[in-house]
Amino acid sequence: MDITEKVDLIQRPPTEEIVTNEELIELFKTNSSPNHYIGLEISGFLHLGSLISTGFKINDFVRAGVKCKIFLADWHTLINDKLGGDWETIAKVSKYYQDAFKLVCPDAEIILGSKLYEEKAEYWSELVKFTKHMSIARTMRTLTIMGRSEDDKKIDVAKLLYPAMQAVDIHSLDVDITHAGMDQRKIHMLVREIFPKMKWKVPVAVHHKLLPGLSKPADSSDKIIGKMSKSDPNSGIFIHNTDDEIKKKISKAWCEEANIENNPLLEISKSVIFHEFKEMRVERPEKFGGNISYTDYIQLEKDFAERKLHPGDLKQTVGNYLVKIVSPVRDKLNLSEELNDAIKKSF
Repeated sequence: MDITEKVDLIQRPPTEEIVTNEELIELFKTNSSPNHYIGLEISGFLHLGSLISTGFKINDFVRAGVKCKIFLADWHTLINDKLGGDWETIAKVSKYYQDAFKLVCPDAEIILGSKLYEEKAEYWSELVKFTKHMSIARTMRTLTIMGRSEDDKKIDVAKLLYPAMQAVDIHSLDVDITHAGMDQRKIHMLVREIFPKMKWKVPVAVHHKLLPGLSKPADSSDKIIGKMSKSDPNSGIFIHNTDDEIKKKISKAWCEEANIENNPLLEISKSVIFHEFKEMRVERPEKFGGNISYTDYIQLEKDFAERKLHPGDLKQTVGNYLVKIVSPVRDKLNLSEELNDAIKKSF
C-alpha cells in the first residue's frame, strides 16, 4: 500500500480533520508503521458511536499499517466521577470495554491507564514537568474535554490534573498519531503547543466526527451538541439493544424530509453503513419508485435532499443495516446482570 492509499484510509469518514495532513504524509515517508493512540473513559454502556464508529475508524488505521493502541483511562474515569467514582465498578466495566474492543478491533493493542502508571516510573515526574507549562486559566479552558464547564466553581483539584495526565499519556506511549473525537481537540492542540517546549515528539492529530443523537438537534454551532450519549438510552443505538429495539429507535429518529443538516440517519449511513458495505439497497414499492441501490454516500444524500428518497424508506433501510452490524457484536459480548445493574446505578 502506498502513502496516498494510507492517507486516504485515514481521511475517510468519520474523520473530520487531520492536524496536519502534510505532517501525516511526511510521517509515512519515514515510518511505515507509526504508533497510534486513542484514549477512552470507561463510562457506561457502549453504543454505535463509542464502539462501532470509533472502532471502524481504528480499523482504518490498522489497514494503513499503523500500530494502534486503545488506552482505557481508568484513572481518568475515577477523576471525572464516572461510574460513581467507584474503583471496583470501574475495574469490572474496564473488562467489558476490553472484551468489546477486542471483538471490533482485534488487531489493536488495549492498554489500561493504571497498568501504564505502575510500569512507567518516570510518568509522575514528567507529569509535574508538563504542568509547569500550564496556567490555571488554560487548564480551565481544557475542561470541556471532560464534559465540564470552565465556569464550574465546584471543580475539585483532581480534575485539574486530568488534561495534563491525558497529554503525558500521549508522550508515555510514544505516540506518532493521536486520535479522538472532535470533543478532544483542545487537548491535542495543547499537546502540539507544549511538547516542542519539552523537546518531546509532536504527534499528528486526527479527529473524527461524533455521531449525532437520534433526537432533533439543539440550535447550536457546537459540533458535538446532541451527540449520542451513554447516559441517555433514547439518544442512540446501544450495543445491547435487540434487533427490534434498534429498528424501533431508528423509526422514531429525527429525520426531517430533505434536510441534510445534522441528520443522524444520514450521518450513520455515511460513517457506519458505507464504511462496511459497498452499497445500500433501499427496498420500496414500485408506486414509490421501486428498489434502488446506492454505491456511494454522495448520491444518497443528493436524492434525500431532492426528495427522491423519503425519510420512511431511509429509516427502514438504516434500521435493517444496523441490525446486521450490531447484532454480531452484541451476541458475542457478555454483559452480566451484575454489571448491567452496576452501570445503571452510576447514572
